[in-house]
Amino acid sequence: MSQLLDGAELTALQTMRIGFSHSPELRRGLGLTAFFALLGTAGRVVVPIAVQQTLDRGLHGPQGVDVGFVTLMGLASAAAIVLTAASSYLMTSRLFVAAESGLATLRTKAFRHVHDLPVLTQNTERRGALVSRVTSDVDQVSQFLVFGGMIGVISVGQLLVATLVMLVYSWQLTIVVWLCFAPLFISLRYFQRRLTAAYAEVRRQIGVMLSAISEPVVGAAVVRTHAIEKRTQGRIDATIAAWEKSQISAQSLTAFSFSLGGISAGLANAGVIAVGIWLGFADQITAGQVLAFAFLVSLFVGPVQMGTQVLTDAQNALAGWRRVLGILETPADLVDAGPEGVDLPAGPLDVAFVDVDFAYPTGPTVLHGVTEKIAAGSRVAVVGETGSGKTTFAKLLTRLMDPVSGTVCLDGVDVRQVTHECLRRRVVLVPQEGFLFDDTLLANVRYGKLDATAADVVAAAGELGLGDWLDGLPDGLDTKVGQRGESLSTGERQLVALLRAHIAAPDLLVLDEATSAVDPELEMRIGRALESLMRGRTSVTIAHRMSTAEAADEVIVFDRGEVVQRGRHGDLVGQGGVYARLYASWEAQRSAS
Repeated sequence: MSQLLDGAELTALQTMRIGFSHSPELRRGLGLTAFFALLGTAGRVVVPIAVQQTLDRGLHGPQGVDVGFVTLMGLASAAAIVLTAASSYLMTSRLFVAAESGLATLRTKAFRHVHDLPVLTQNTERRGALVSRVTSDVDQVSQFLVFGGMIGVISVGQLLVATLVMLVYSWQLTIVVWLCFAPLFISLRYFQRRLTAAYAEVRRQIGVMLSAISEPVVGAAVVRTHAIEKRTQGRIDATIAAWEKSQISAQSLTAFSFSLGGISAGLANAGVIAVGIWLGFADQITAGQVLAFAFLVSLFVGPVQMGTQVLTDAQNALAGWRRVLGILETPADLVDAGPEGVDLPAGPLDVAFVDVDFAYPTGPTVLHGVTEKIAAGSRVAVVGETGSGKTTFAKLLTRLMDPVSGTVCLDGVDVRQVTHECLRRRVVLVPQEGFLFDDTLLANVRYGKLDATAADVVAAAGELGLGDWLDGLPDGLDTKVGQRGESLSTGERQLVALLRAHIAAPDLLVLDEATSAVDPELEMRIGRALESLMRGRTSVTIAHRMSTAEAADEVIVFDRGEVVQRGRHGDLVGQGGVYARLYASWEAQRSAS
């Protein structure tokens, strides 16, 4: 049961290699895109050459001014500009389509993999951090590949072409330019390491900040009712300050490297003019060649200065890319058996736990050698004090987690060998607080069966005795439930969860006490709905109220991770022990109320 990886140990090349493997669209047509980039870069050097030729041959040639030649150079320059613009457009559009298609695939894969991650990994990872990996981190990669990547490709090509043409004109001036930029090039490796660490911290702090902001937004009512606005604001301010500090640290490195590039550019321009004049007096270079060289230096300086910004964007993007890949490279412990898996036959399922142990990561064992059988079609209540292991028992039964050792079987088949599709169709968990999405009541019920019609849902409500409640809602099935179902009462949210479970028609129903925290009248309604829901199928209820245990065929009693008693309610009360103590405590509380 692994923690979510952050990918920090990956090098830049490893990150790109793994990233391309997850997003093959990024590689498609890369050769043609590179060709357009090269064509656009080559077109940029035509103008400096045309200027040199116009000055040396068209205006100061041996025959005087050659109007035809000057016109030809003008047309060549115009054609080069058109060619450069067209090539840049084609390259940019192709990069944009490839990048967005590839990153859409990456975002989709990351989102889907989040649902395949171990429940414990999801619970230990802050929700805002998970959301930031799938959203803002991918956005950062997208921005770099579309813009930074394009500039990087052009810059490298322009740098090489400019250097080659400069060498043709003057190897001496070319050396001057490279010597001026040597300190910057030598320091790039140092800046790359520092920027990698700095922007990895920036991306991490963004996740922390989103988590800190999202929690009080979702829990706004709790913040207000407990008057903890100042404390909450203090936490948010602290995370924003931490993000600001990391961002300033990263940007300071960027600013220093960019200023170093500016100094190098100034030295290069001054060096070219000074050495060019000296070479001119020595008749080793013409005025046109010096002028062309000045144009070429600008073509050289631009990519170098932009390169520092590209390097910054690249480190930010790679940090985000590593975090996204951290999701995809985190193994899913609940592996689907796939085509080789078993589909269970229809009908009530029997359950068998065989010598099951379970422990949370870095924690003690919470279930010890549990061996129990539940007959098909029976109603079983599971009771025990908080922390006794009953909820863990339910999670293992529904395969939200797998045991450390031992097996959990349905109809004699290890649940790890049952396909996920079959398991989720045949086994349904109704949690204590059913989660509702910000949509209509009908849409929320359909999560139990996606192809269910409105008529199916109305019929299901009638079977559970909920028809009058449904008719009493403002808009019936079209009633908006709000975020997390906040437009409905707690009891009504439980009714929707029961309706969702009923429409799913499972053969094994696992309930986490769906009658807690509601008024007596609604409890009776829920009780009647449960009676209809459990009829004809195996049901296991995590009971918090002993009235649930009283109505069960059998009761399984947990204490400190072990099953200590099992039997019918009346027999267990007569035996004394843990169950009798729990029942007596519940009776006392009920009498007092």
